[in-house]
Amino acid sequence: MRIATYNVNGVNGRLPVLLRWLAEERPDVVSLQELKASEEKFPAAAIRDAGYAPIWHGQKSWNGVAILSRAGMPVETRRGLPGDPDPAQSRYLEAAVNGVLVAALYLPNGNPRPGPKFDYKLAWFEALIAHAQTLLDSGAPVVLAGDFNVMPTEQDVYKPERWLDDALFAPEVRALYARLIGQGWTDSLRRLHRDETIYTFWDYFRNAYARNAGLRIDHLLLSPALAPRLHAAGVDRDVRGWEKTSDHAPTWIELR
Repeated sequence: MRIATYNVNGVNGRLPVLLRWLAEERPDVVSLQELKASEEKFPAAAIRDAGYAPIWHGQKSWNGVAILSRAGMPVETRRGLPGDPDPAQSRYLEAAVNGVLVAALYLPNGNPRPGPKFDYKLAWFEALIAHAQTLLDSGAPVVLAGDFNVMPTEQDVYKPERWLDDALFAPEVRALYARLIGQGWTDSLRRLHRDETIYTFWDYFRNAYARNAGLRIDHLLLSPALAPRLHAAGVDRDVRGWEKTSDHAPTWIELR
């Protein structure tokens, strides 16, 4: 079972890229972020034609998350993060798919820091940690899949000294990520690629992709019930080089 996460940076504008990737790689389940589409503008028909059953939580022009499955219809279990300080933002969707509980999330960017956007990021992260503990306590096989907007360590960012004041690399945010992992979650890519340079995002500016000046901010975290099934993990890096593509690349795991 292959589960992927992909920040599409506009699901309608990048639809040809998304459909090409789905056709070439055929992941079983996909968490999408940054749909930037209202509920009625989500391209459900095109995604169904590609062989995927979708559920989505849209928002006009901003945010938005979805879960796509070719392993049966996702059974929605939660829409919106409990305790979200701004529930009008569409950032969390949860569904059972083929025996796995998939949480699709888009954590706030938080810039500029300091400021209200950074405060919202910290509050949202605290709410995620609280809900994540509830998921762990259930004993269910769970994957938290999405754009966390955090580079956990210096290993996860090109030239970390340039990011010290950024909300994605702030000490407070990295500490919250460490708290989340400390609950018992497994960072899939780091479990299998401990010492490798792996990025999931390259800015559109300054020729970042060609220079491999990237960040690892898209993560798939596994609950203890699911972690023993982890078989492979990687990034479809080449997708970032396609025409009119997102600034993120799809990130994936394979479960036995």
